[in-house]
Amino acid sequence: MQELLSSYYPILIFMGLSALITLALIFVPMLVAPSSPDPEKNAPYECGFEAFDDARMKFDVKFYLVAILFIIFDLEVAFLFPWAVAFGDVGVFGFWSMMFFLAVLTVGFAYEWRKGALDWD
Repeated sequence: MQELLSSYYPILIFMGLSALITLALIFVPMLVAPSSPDPEKNAPYECGFEAFDDARMKFDVKFYLVAILFIIFDLEVAFLFPWAVAFGDVGVFGFWSMMFFLAVLTVGFAYEWRKGALDWD
């Protein structure tokens, strides 16, 4: 029984080290980093509105639309990698299935472009 338990020591050491590193990465920056926010740090950056303002104010939805479009096309690339790795094994059906998938995404991208969803004006 002792031999069985001793085989788990590397796992316990690994879990302990990972917990120690995690705690260090959380608490050391709190101690070391300066906390002096200035107006430049609190200026609107990507969201388009003031960081510390009323939560019930109107905001531009275009930022979220661009984020959703990015996620959609990022997932497209995520589907392309496994397909490219297994390209020799998928055969003709797998090839044309991916071409159909890419065609649907291309039509969607052309539609979004045509509607002006990608313009910042």
